[in-house]
Amino acid sequence: MAIETTASVRGVRLSVNKGRLVADMIRGRPVDQALNILRFTPKKAALIVRKVVESAVANAEHNDGADIDELKVKAITVEQGAALKRFAARAKGRGNRISKPTCHIFVTVGN
Repeated sequence: MAIETTASVRGVRLSVNKGRLVADMIRGRPVDQALNILRFTPKKAALIVRKVVESAVANAEHNDGADIDELKVKAITVEQGAALKRFAARAKGRGNRISKPTCHIFVTVGN
């Protein structure tokens, strides 16, 4: 029987492209291998994605009674969220817009 469990985090202060770089490394891999890769990846996104994967594993174990050793990262998507728009003072009374992007991360684990 195929069990699929999800976990998500929304509004993370991380750009979509940087999040997708990390997500591509673990897509389709067994959960223990994916967590090991994320633990030793020196990127901000790796810590955030690792927490979401751990949450999905905990959801699968608690809600569906799944065996952790058989779980794989079935799907992981990083989608664009709302950007925080800020202004920085520039010369001669001008201002520049600074865009601080956010993203949503969705992880599905199953066997």
